[in-house]
Amino acid sequence: MIASEAVGTPDVDTALSDLQAHLNLIFARTRSLWKESASRVHPELQVAGYKLLTFIDRAGSASAHELAERFEMDKSVVSRQVRMLEDLGLIASVPDERDGRLRVLTATPAACTALTDVRREYGTRLRAVIDELTPAEIEAASKVFRLLAEV
Repeated sequence: MIASEAVGTPDVDTALSDLQAHLNLIFARTRSLWKESASRVHPELQVAGYKLLTFIDRAGSASAHELAERFEMDKSVVSRQVRMLEDLGLIASVPDERDGRLRVLTATPAACTALTDVRREYGTRLRAVIDELTPAEIEAASKVFRLLAEV
């Protein structure tokens, strides 16, 4: 059967419906994990700030402009979150060496430690689930996620 013949058949429709339902559950669980992780890093950290902080940590540094573009957030929202991250002691802000008007944001050592702890725990939980799958199943899931990311 070619792909175009599969579209619209009851089995495909049922499978797509199940996939959508499970994706919705994953997205809901992800939002819960972000909230839980943010509070573990700092009790006052908001989810938006957590997302920015994790990006800064993984990238090594970022500017507020980069964050606004990356997360498609209004610059004022990013500015408020950056200020809160600074106030909580989770990021440091220094002038850009090439353009003093810009600020380079980096995660503080305390933030890096907290994020490492959160990632380690989540990795352990994820590994417990992934260990139940075969390498072929993991590869198939990875392919599905890659394709969905391109939609």
